[in-house]
Amino acid sequence: MINQETKKESIKQTLEDYAKAYCAKDINAMMQVFDDTDNISVIGTGASELCVGRDQVRVLFLNNFDEATATKFEWDWIDIRISDDHAVVSVTLTIHLIYKGEDLQVPIRWTVVLKNKNNRWVWIHRNASAAASSQEEGQAYPANTK
Repeated sequence: MINQETKKESIKQTLEDYAKAYCAKDINAMMQVFDDTDNISVIGTGASELCVGRDQVRVLFLNNFDEATATKFEWDWIDIRISDDHAVVSVTLTIHLIYKGEDLQVPIRWTVVLKNKNNRWVWIHRNASAAASSQEEGQAYPANTK
């Protein structure tokens, strides 16, 4: 029987696999992180980035790859919750990008849902968001809603 720490390390490795594939713009390696069925979804930070199924997820990443080049994923806070053969990972990170010739650092928050399939953790959902810049530290809602 595999202990919780070993499971968590295996799950963390999927984050590294994702980052490596993303920085390399390797769509095949990227899609290997996800479950091999159509039962996957991704929500990105863009208003139109709502994807269900392998084809839509693939197109999303190819569009991302065309728009910018990621050079590094800098992990910050990571929390992993495991329940039987499913896990939820909450992450804050900074993605270092080259966008239109400029170096950018983009702070992101992720929630990733995984399942253990044939002794391998695969992603079935990833949600990305950016912290709201319109609210003060410690506030739950924007200070100015207009």
